[in-house]
Amino acid sequence: MQNFRQYTPTEIVFGKDTQKEAGHLAKKWGASRVLIIYGGGSVVRSGLLDTVKEALDEEGMEHAELGGVQPNPRLSLAREGVQQAIDFQADLILAVGGGSVIDTAKAIAIGAANPGKDIWDVFWMGQEPVTRALPTGVVLTIAAAGSETSESAVLTNTDTGKKTGLSTEFNRPRFAIMNPELAATLPKYQVACGVVDIMMHTLERYFTPVSEGNQMTDEIAEGLLRTVIENGKKAWENPTDYEAMSEVMWCGSLSHNGITGLGRPKDFLNHKLGHELGAMFDEAHGATLSAVWGSWARYVYRLDVARFARYGRKVWGIEEEQEEEAALQAIAATENYFRSIGMPVCLGQMEMGVQPDEVLKDLAWRATKGDTVWLGSFMKMNAQNMYEIYKAANHG
Repeated sequence: MQNFRQYTPTEIVFGKDTQKEAGHLAKKWGASRVLIIYGGGSVVRSGLLDTVKEALDEEGMEHAELGGVQPNPRLSLAREGVQQAIDFQADLILAVGGGSVIDTAKAIAIGAANPGKDIWDVFWMGQEPVTRALPTGVVLTIAAAGSETSESAVLTNTDTGKKTGLSTEFNRPRFAIMNPELAATLPKYQVACGVVDIMMHTLERYFTPVSEGNQMTDEIAEGLLRTVIENGKKAWENPTDYEAMSEVMWCGSLSHNGITGLGRPKDFLNHKLGHELGAMFDEAHGATLSAVWGSWARYVYRLDVARFARYGRKVWGIEEEQEEEAALQAIAATENYFRSIGMPVCLGQMEMGVQPDEVLKDLAWRATKGDTVWLGSFMKMNAQNMYEIYKAANHG
């Protein structure tokens, strides 16, 4: 096993009615003025937002709120939130929602702690490293992104059509409240997108240049994948299945806190492919990942056939002894699972539809910053490689 550092400081409070502890936890982490970030009207209609505000009131905390976060979270709203946080003198940013809401809260926390510095130009574009941020907390409503325990946050700049992430330990939330009941009213499509995202966060750490000497890490990753595959289908069929949603929600956190990839590098090439689709066509994140993964896997599997075969045997129960056939069956099994929960496995199965060749080349060009950077680690890719994967996925 290679050298590694593992840092997972987020306090997890898991189970029924835990949203009522929001005030206590915010106070525990030194807050007195809380800016609440949320998305659409579901947290209002369900009464969750009122419950959270009541919990803050019980601890004597001042609070303000900013709603309107959208999927593929917008830089423009994060900038608005930064100014609101500064004006309100917030000392904690509380996300009530899923990954997009949490990522927006993280961006606001960085911007509010660094007044006068634009979050995109300075931090997201890498002019300066992040050295401080306000603390963030989370009341999770969607099992998907794992942002409640991760070091990453993603924003979409609609002016430039760019969607990109920022990884820093300052993005780690201080606490995350996780009540699987809060996900019971999710549409099936959102549940499915979440399951895909959880799988991808794990697979992007599983398929890397280092495939030997990480027995414990492999066992954790493979066990997580088996668990989310089994319970993801159950939660998709019935989002009110508390036990299934509990397993999926916990898998989401573990999939992105770093533990499934200890001792090896990350790849995240599929996320790069998906981010460009999300930025250009505003497609759901999980769908952009499932739509390209099979094409990526068939493009690269010969680099480590044994790894793909192991994945098939350990995760899907494939008994084929011949390595290459087992590897191909593993890829097919993954795509079949995506289909079984209503997820696309090619571009033509998303709203964007099959695209002209010049669009595919533009996507690859954008992903590689004008063919100036190589992406991924399992196989480092340039714009031509990225284009070939998009082209392989460009059918109905």
